Amino acid sequence: MAVADSRIRQLLQPVVEALGCELWGVDLQTGAKTKLLRIYIDKDNDLVGIEDCERVSRQASSILDVEDAINGEYVLEVSSPGMDRPLYEIGQYEKYVGEDISLRLRFPYEGRRNFKGRLTGVDGDEIILVVTDHEYLFPVEGIEKANVVPRF
Repeated sequence: MAVADSRIRQLLQPVVEALGCELWGVDLQTGAKTKLLRIYIDKDNDLVGIEDCERVSRQASSILDVEDAINGEYVLEVSSPGMDRPLYEIGQYEKYVGEDISLRLRFPYEGRRNFKGRLTGVDGDEIILVVTDHEYLFPVEGIEKANVVPRF
């Protein structure tokens, strides 16, 4: 997780929890002209509604502006993680053991950065991914992006 994402997460976590939601993830993308901050929220045993997103958006925007957490202008999006939910922390991987995930590594391993397979376990701060009968052990900090592959 980038330093900016970590700081934003620390600022927003108590606010999101006070609104009855879980802060699932924070993703700050900086482009040449604009910045996009995506905040993913979840709720235990309940669906995230538009009202939840609106409430979190209003509060998050106020906090971020007061704390000047993002330099310059930015676009804020608040949503549910969805069916292809991104995975950020080891605890989130633990919830999806047995599911298929796709991931992109920060640096190539065996000549490739993209992997898709079955998440079969978590060992400390590493995940165990089985891709075509080959088992890989990846440290979470080495994963640039990971998502659950939805089943239909």
